[in-house]
Amino acid sequence: MSIRVLVADDQSIVRGGFRMLLSGEQDIEVVADAGNGLEAVDKAARFRPTVVLMDIRMPELDGLQATRRILAADDAARILILTTFDLDEYIYEALGAGASGFVLKDDPPEQLIAAVRTVAAGDALLSPTITKRVIKQFTRSPRPAPPKALDELTVREQEILRLIASGLSNAEIAQELYISDTTVKTHVTHILQKLNLRDRVQAVVLATKRVLSRPTRVGRRAQLTE
Repeated sequence: MSIRVLVADDQSIVRGGFRMLLSGEQDIEVVADAGNGLEAVDKAARFRPTVVLMDIRMPELDGLQATRRILAADDAARILILTTFDLDEYIYEALGAGASGFVLKDDPPEQLIAAVRTVAAGDALLSPTITKRVIKQFTRSPRPAPPKALDELTVREQEILRLIASGLSNAEIAQELYISDTTVKTHVTHILQKLNLRDRVQAVVLATKRVLSRPTRVGRRAQLTE
């Protein structure tokens, strides 16, 4: 099945560029585009896209509010935020709204295409740069009490949650802990289930609240460098 994409951006040249880029992929179909937030919400309901490429700054309704409305109507939708480095203040708010990842508008084409596929597969896309900003945001604000469900995590699951919060991919976590990628994926699945989270983006937000964002170095590689 093809990945159905809705492109929401208030600049027609940007929408056209993304449509041209993504339509060249056999497994991706751009089913609609939208020039403002209200239109994005309407077309998301009509076309049921797999992934919504969502700009933050749009007229009528901004991308954050549009994200909330789309996910309220369909929690299976995946929102990939189109952003630039000068929009740091929106990062945490977009995570809280339920976004599954971020891409920069000036990212290389292959990275954008890979991001769409990653999010469509049910994974989250959160770069180490974005992760660091989220953690920095939490150091400036009071931390709420952690949810009791964190107590249900095993020691290994807590280790993996810390590494997720530091921005490591599954492959990097596997290397850090000297376990297989499959084992990491299994642990991540269990973590999300126990904490009732939809993806690893929400896990990062929760981990920073719990002050799990400072990973303890583990495994033989850590021992060799200490």
